[in-house]
Amino acid sequence: MDNHFFKNIEKKTGVNMKDVLDLAGSLQNANFKDENTVRSVIRRVSQIANKPVSKETEDKIVKSIVADGKQLDFNTISKMMNKK
Repeated sequence: MDNHFFKNIEKKTGVNMKDVLDLAGSLQNANFKDENTVRSVIRRVSQIANKPVSKETEDKIVKSIVADGKQLDFNTISKMMNKK
């Protein structure tokens, strides 16, 4: 993808695309059955998105992914973070 495309996304979202790409790369071989790994990913996504996640919400996301076997992707985490 060209650099102009990423710059437009960064401008519209305020999210650094290098951070997103680094996170995506780190997820390729991650063990999502491991609670510590899932918590680490949730915290990184929260930090990148500049959206704090409460301990209660983090626990629900972790349970959903580790115990219930849900797929971990940005869309799933985003939906869980935005639930009131």
